[in-house]
Amino acid sequence: MSYNFLASLRLQSIALLLVLASYNGYAQNVITSKFGKGIRILAKDSSFYMKASARIQNRFDGTRVLSDDPTYTDKFYVRRARVKFSGWAFSSKVGYKVELDVNSGQVLDAVIKWEFAPNFQFWFGQTKLPGNIERLISSQKLQFVDRSALNSKYTIDRDKGIQLRHTFKVGKMLFREAASISIGEGKNYKGASKGHDYTGKVEWLPFGKFKSKGDYFGSDLKREPTPKLAIGLTYDYNAKAIKSRGQLGSILAENKDLAAIFADMMFKYKGLSVMAEYVNKKVTTGSPVIVDALGDFKESFYTGSAMNIQLGYLFANNIEIATRYTAVHPEKRTLNNELEQFTLGLSKYVVGHNLKVQSDFSLLKEEHKADRFQVRVQVELSF
Repeated sequence: MSYNFLASLRLQSIALLLVLASYNGYAQNVITSKFGKGIRILAKDSSFYMKASARIQNRFDGTRVLSDDPTYTDKFYVRRARVKFSGWAFSSKVGYKVELDVNSGQVLDAVIKWEFAPNFQFWFGQTKLPGNIERLISSQKLQFVDRSALNSKYTIDRDKGIQLRHTFKVGKMLFREAASISIGEGKNYKGASKGHDYTGKVEWLPFGKFKSKGDYFGSDLKREPTPKLAIGLTYDYNAKAIKSRGQLGSILAENKDLAAIFADMMFKYKGLSVMAEYVNKKVTTGSPVIVDALGDFKESFYTGSAMNIQLGYLFANNIEIATRYTAVHPEKRTLNNELEQFTLGLSKYVVGHNLKVQSDFSLLKEEHKADRFQVRVQVELSF
């Protein structure tokens, strides 16, 4: 990505936010704002609504390799810097979301959402697929400094295509269903698709809705007065995948059909939160390994299984202690290393997930490598 393009994207994003901030002066639209809620604009004739917001994550990472000759490295960097626009146009039933990563110069989301019937929505564009819950939780609203190794190795991520979403209730129980067809190569891919990706997800909330969509943010910030539980099951089939991890990873010399199953849950009650995930991904026929002309190992798709479980408790002063265990078990023939990670997190939520300081301390055990101890500290600010 060229420096000129990145600079242009940053300047355009900043300019657009400044225009929005001053828009009330000459258009006489209704503009409201509150910290953490973005700049909200409602047209005078109620023909459109827009919320504009921005956020940054500044991070410090320190890593010590626990070998016979210990080494230490650290770095300070901007992990994420993003601007986001969402709302509706013409009718409240026609929504949209645009999210730009000004740090990397990427378009993350560009999706239109049409509520064409009660409890039914049709999505068209680029956005997250209905995959594992950890991926669907915004990176702004995580319980730890960042997502787990399960997500980084196996998530199905963002893609371009269509989605159909539906909700219904049976007594107090809530059910959510989502199905999508996408190109399979991931966000911002501009080439022709060799196959397509098919995803289906079902969620069951036996005790009804969480407060403020609390099943899609980390920590029990709403301190649910009664137990709340969400259980999800996802199946994804990526036909003729060309990248090592489906929507992510390097482009490989051959394409394969990938199938993945995700199971996850979220539980919250009076400051206590528990989240658990399991995934199994495989090549449907043949081997995930690609060999050269001599029959020797060349490269492979990332297949195998993983589990992640995390538990946290939020005290009355909005300080949270949390712990996480992650285990990644790649297929042996892919020659990828087994991973284990033990993490302890400490966070202070000043204004929920809009202003917070998070830290975590991890022991990383990777096959064929020395153990590593890592400390991370991150400050999140979102207006």
